Amino acid sequence: MTIIDAHSHLWLRQDTKVDGKTIKTLTNGRSIFLDEEVQMIPPFMIDGVNSAEVFLSNMNYAQVGGAVVVQEIIDGNQNEYLKEVQAKYADRFFTMGMTEFRYGADFMAGAQAVADAGFRGLAIPGHRLLSVPTSESEKEFVTLHLNSPELMEMFKMLEQKGMILSMCLGDDEAQIREMAEVIQECPDLKVAIGHFGMVTTPSFESQVKLALEGKNVMIESGGITWLYNSEFYPYPSAIKSIKQAADWVGMERLMWGSDYPRTITAITYKMSYDFITKSKELSEADKAKFLGENAVQFYGFKNLPELPYIKNMSE
Repeated sequence: MTIIDAHSHLWLRQDTKVDGKTIKTLTNGRSIFLDEEVQMIPPFMIDGVNSAEVFLSNMNYAQVGGAVVVQEIIDGNQNEYLKEVQAKYADRFFTMGMTEFRYGADFMAGAQAVADAGFRGLAIPGHRLLSVPTSESEKEFVTLHLNSPELMEMFKMLEQKGMILSMCLGDDEAQIREMAEVIQECPDLKVAIGHFGMVTTPSFESQVKLALEGKNVMIESGGITWLYNSEFYPYPSAIKSIKQAADWVGMERLMWGSDYPRTITAITYKMSYDFITKSKELSEADKAKFLGENAVQFYGFKNLPELPYIKNMSE
């Protein structure tokens, strides 16, 4: 079975501020996250570097052929590093650029710079656009509407260049309606909606059904094990949610994503998908579509390696 991870993260260091609070890499896998010390990544990643090489080792062990690397402002802008990753491991990674939306930034120019840098996709943490600081003093905030003329111009540029948009949305019906308008206005724009439509929130159905608004819209499950963390492995409610989403839009519109590396502080990387392979509630054909086939077609992965199973010493 070909397996593709449609939602992951890489960074060399975290060093940024969000909502006036600090996010900064420490040691032993820990970070200051919004002014609180947390276990950001597994403790054996002692230098705090979340590198492509460590991820590839995890991917090879778990037999994951390729991965899509998205971005979020909580990790700081990683464009420079991800350009290097894409050039070095072109057959294994599809990396997304990111542009600044805060502090009155010219996000159209930023998106153009992402395209000029050779990125094939742009990641937008849309939930962050609901309250955007207008200056670094963060005393005044505005909502950036996805259907505004400025943002619509940017989306049309992505469409014209054949780039893919990775979009995570807030639990906000008004923003979801705006996203539906974007999809309708940009019918050839490929869009991946992240975090499985915030599956544990009231907007789950509305977000998933965005896949019915256009021919090029997919829903990826990055973070689903985090959203069901209180239930924990083997996540029976996550399986039910996957089946429900497939009933709404078809399994052809759904993709697996891990949200690596944050989710593997609680579980191993392989556990972030093998609860699906072990499920008796999904057909083998649906598992194959969800775990890899759909993402290969959507992102255009080629020349994926064959990754044989390597027996554990403890077996």
